Amino acid sequence: MEPERARELLAAERARIERSIAGLQHEDDAEPQDQEEEGDLATDLEEDELDEGLRDDLGEQLAAVERAEARLAAGTYGLSIRSGEPIPDERLEVVPAAELTVDEERANERG
Repeated sequence: MEPERARELLAAERARIERSIAGLQHEDDAEPQDQEEEGDLATDLEEDELDEGLRDDLGEQLAAVERAEARLAAGTYGLSIRSGEPIPDERLEVVPAAELTVDEERANERG
């Protein structure tokens, strides 16, 4: 993959993740209502837990983008961090921060 295309993909992925993170923070900043019912409080707690999980996931995605940007700068972007095998451009178009080939990813998922 051409470095300029990789930079574009990574910038777009970073922007998507940062917008998602900002959206979660914006919801957290909403003013609480004075008189909430018990059911509303339980729902709020569930939503807070889901938001926390989303924030964690988005933080991991952002860290993956940062690692991909570092590989791009080092000239190793598009190569598996495990085997050094090339990651197909088609995969990088879909998952710009991919660190492994599809086969390696599947092996990881199986344990």
